[in-house]
Amino acid sequence: MQKRSRVTITVDILEATLKPQKKMRIMYQANLNYVRFNRYLADFLSKGFIEAIKDDEGKGCYRITQRGKTLLLLLRKVNELGYSI
Repeated sequence: MQKRSRVTITVDILEATLKPQKKMRIMYQANLNYVRFNRYLADFLSKGFIEAIKDDEGKGCYRITQRGKTLLLLLRKVNELGYSI
């Protein structure tokens, strides 16, 4: 199994948060273990790519911000050009 790049993991997490999701759901969709996922999540929250919100039931979940959407769009464009980071 080949290791995924940080960029690939970033895209996976950002795509998983296009709709508000609970933490465990994002972790599973991005195929990360708990420790690695929490590092990425803390980093993305601090940089403003993802925000913590409350769902309809008042439970915590996360969704992508406009800044995160911009990053996701740029990373997808780079990937379309055939350039791997």
